[in-house]
Amino acid sequence: MKIAHLLDGFDIALTNEEQKFVKRFPEATINTLDERDKWIAQNLVRKGIYELSNDSRSIIKKLDENTFR
Repeated sequence: MKIAHLLDGFDIALTNEEQKFVKRFPEATINTLDERDKWIAQNLVRKGIYELSNDSRSIIKKLDENTFR
């Protein structure tokens, strides 16, 4: 791997369901999500797409959509 590839960042693989979630919710309050969406949100936080707010009540997208595959 070349240094230029590392500087460009990493591609993050998302399922179709995760991609739809990202498009629907640039920000979301966790309490408003249904059980399935909470599970998807948890996976996206683990992948680094979202981060929890300071009060742990909402999620905020932190990466650019163009890096997803």
